[in-house]
Order: sequence, then structure tokens, then C-alpha cells
Amino acid sequence: MTEEDPRVLHLRDIRKKAREAGGTDRVSRQHAKGKNTARERLDVLLDTGSFSEIEPFVTARPDPGTNTPETFLGDGVVTGYGRIDGRPVYVYAQDFTIQGGALGEMQSHKICRVMDLAAQCGAPIIGLIDSGGARIQEGVRSLAGYAEIFRRNALYSGIIPQISLIMGPCAGGAAYSPAMTDLIIMVEKQSYMFLTGPDVIKSVTGEIVDSEVLGGAETHLSVSGLAHLTAPNEQTALDICRRVLGYLPSNHLEDPPAGKPEDPERLCPVLNNHVPIDASIPYSMNEVIEQIVDDCSFLEFQAGFARNVLVGPARMGGQVVGIVAQEPSVMAGVIDIDAADKMCRFVRWCDCFNIPIVTLVDSPGFLPGVDQEHRGIIRHGAKVLYAYSEATVPKVSIITRKAYGGAYVVMSSKYLGTDVTFAWPSAEIAVMGPEGAVNILYRKQVEAAEDPAAERARLVQEYRDTYLNPYSAASLGVVDEIIEPQETRQKVIAALQALRTKAVNPPVRRHGNIPV
Repeated sequence: MTEEDPRVLHLRDIRKKAREAGGTDRVSRQHAKGKNTARERLDVLLDTGSFSEIEPFVTARPDPGTNTPETFLGDGVVTGYGRIDGRPVYVYAQDFTIQGGALGEMQSHKICRVMDLAAQCGAPIIGLIDSGGARIQEGVRSLAGYAEIFRRNALYSGIIPQISLIMGPCAGGAAYSPAMTDLIIMVEKQSYMFLTGPDVIKSVTGEIVDSEVLGGAETHLSVSGLAHLTAPNEQTALDICRRVLGYLPSNHLEDPPAGKPEDPERLCPVLNNHVPIDASIPYSMNEVIEQIVDDCSFLEFQAGFARNVLVGPARMGGQVVGIVAQEPSVMAGVIDIDAADKMCRFVRWCDCFNIPIVTLVDSPGFLPGVDQEHRGIIRHGAKVLYAYSEATVPKVSIITRKAYGGAYVVMSSKYLGTDVTFAWPSAEIAVMGPEGAVNILYRKQVEAAEDPAAERARLVQEYRDTYLNPYSAASLGVVDEIIEPQETRQKVIAALQALRTKAVNPPVRRHGNIPV
């Protein structure tokens, strides 16, 4: 039997050493925290046996004259490419067992390299982040490494999907990279994102802050709005990432993956009695969405943040769509600053990746108040106007009940380029609600009446009957068709099929100047 080439045996030893990460002791400590290693996570995320690693032998450059920690093959990050549901993706996974996943010059080089490959090949890039931040011992080189990553986040935005899974800490400047990506998924009670940690805050202000409260998954899902989705454990987070990719094309030149058409002619009879006759009584828009989309296909983003608005991808007749809707059961569906930001971000997300937008409208307007005005509700509301006006994907809207004033205009009105607008018989389209209109238009008449309350009630009903019914709007071409609620799914799917070949050529320019 021929003896194997010692050079081949040496290569096998080096490969084995690279796969051992920071060593068995550090891997054990990672497992003791309930966390997997970088390679274990990639095994779960990617199709079995599909991962190919690149640059596994990279190590940190020694820095003469300094107390440089020991170096490891791979330099704290695993990079490469694989497949998810058969589709190519590029990945990087930070390895917390090597210097706490801290980023230095060569780790940045590896991440940038795989990002460049993803962009050149038109494939999604997925980052699994588990890092304590920049390597202090590398000084400005580690900061330059972050800057190189940030620049690529910006350059490739809207070109390929960028998804960040926060699997552990993501502290300091490191948090800016996932914030620039298209989607953030966090693991509950395990992942954290903050610029200044609890120790720094305590030393500067004396305030004692818990890490979970400061920047945990629940905080970023419900308070800051930074996280789009959260999961109770790593397995679920990785499964969610695979599901999200099922709604996205590989790049901006492709359409989202089509699914099997699911009963496009199905009626939804329960919707015919879903909206209360009394306009002051709330109802669930979430239930409307679940009725009109393919079964269990709606994936809500930022579910705990600005709950008066619902956004997320779904499928209708197998086609991927982006759903934007008010939730009348929360704050009556009024639009505030957070809701405006949430809608704007999602509309632009859809437009980047050729996802048609379906908007369900039921809002009495923008939230009034000194606080909202001082914090810039005008500027934030303008973001929604800008996003809908800029979007060139097919746009279909359904007015289910209230569409008053500015809320009517910004919520994908025909005048912002919406292609097809439907209205339910319960739709109310006007400058403002009937009570406010009567107060302005008929104040003197009400005050002079023998029974002001009765006169006011009569005028409110008269205004509602004359101006708030959808037929008045339809007579002016504001609405394309008034439909039975049960027909909504049928009508929207038919409209989307008719709009599949829509093509718009925007004016040539560097870029617009959205009112951020």
C-alpha cells in the first residue's frame, strides 16, 4: 500500500485545527451558555452538505512590539457559500470562541471578501453575528475594518438581500452594520445590540441598566423597532431566516420565487360582516389579512413596534406580496411617528426587491398633539409619501373603512401612483371625520338651533350619507371599483396578475433626497 503524501496529511491536520475553532474548552463554554458554534449554526442554516468555506487559513497579522494574543486559523469568522432550499447564498458567521468574536483587520477582510462575491454573483448575504466588538489591540485597523463593512452594506443595499442574525452580543460600532441591512433577526435572552454597554452607562451617568432592558431582543422588537423578528432559540431563528429568504429574490433584477397558486378564486364570506356598522367600534385587520392571503403565509415584521400598523410579506395566489395595513383595534389605526417610519421602511424594502405592495386602509389620520408635532410628525409622514411615490412595483390598495385627510393621501392613494384602488361598501373617504367637519362647517347653525345636540347629530348623519360613502369617491374616479369584502382576495389576485408586466422608467438621477 502506497504511503500517503505527507503534504496531504499536513493539510488534513491544518483543516482539522481550523475546524476546532478556539479549542475544546472554549467550545464547551459556548455550549454551556446554550449557544452553538459558528460552524454548527451554518450546518442548521444551510442545506445539508452544501457549505463551502473560503479563506479558512487566514490569521491575524502579528503586531511587533505589542502583546498580541495568540492567533487562530480563520481569525474568528467562518465565511463561504452554500444553498438554502437549493438557492445559492453567501454567509459569514462570527466565532465567539476566538477572542470573543472581536473584529480585526483580517476578519474584516474575510467578511468584505464574501460580501463582494455575493454582490458580484447576485446572491443574498447572511451574517451570523456574535461579537464583543472591535479588537482593541489592533487600534485603528479594527475601526477601518468596520468602515469597510459599513461601506459595502450601503453599496449593496437594494442590490442583494442582506440579512443579519444576532446570535449573541453585537456591541458598539458593530451594531451599525446590521442596522444597515434589510432584516434583523434576534434570539431572545441571548442576543444584545447597543452602542454603549451597561458598564459605560453606569460609569458616566451612575444609572444601573440591565443588558436585556438596554438592548435585548424584546427591547428592539417592541421599543426601538430595530429588530424585525425574534425567536426563542437559535434553531428557530435560523429556521425563520430560511423562511424569509423564500419571500425574496436573489437580487434586484429577479422576481421573488413563485409558489404554487393556491385557490385564487376563493371567496372570504366572513369578511362581509367583519366591519361594524358603527364606525367607532374597532375590528381586527390582522384577521382580514389572514383571510385574504394564502394560508399561514403572512409573516409580520416588527410585530411589537408601532402596533397600530401591520407590515410583512405574504403570498396571494402563490405570488409574493408586501402587506401594509392599519390596525383599527390599536389606537384606532391612527398614524404616528413610529408607524410612519415602520411603513416607509417596509414599502422601500418591497420596492427594492420587486415585491408588489398591497395596502389596506383604515385610518382617521395622523396622531395630533404637541409631542408629535415637536418630534417631527410632518417629516416622518413625508417619508411615507416619498416611499409610496417612489415605488415602481405594482401597487394595489383596499379602503376598508376610514380614509381621512392626510392618511388617505399617504396610504397608497391613486394620486401617488397606485395602480388599482378598491373600496368596501364601508369605506369613508373625506378630508376629515363627520364630527369635525360639522364643527367647522355648521358651527353657527348648530349654536342657533333650538336643540343643538339634535341638530348636530342630524348634520353629522347628513354629511356621512352625502360625502363619506364610497360611491361619491367612485363617481370622481378616486376608486376603481367598489367590491364586496368577500371578493377582496379574488380581485387583488386578478389585479396583480394583470400588473405582472408593469414597467416604469423613473427619471435618471443620482438618487432622491428622502426626508430622513
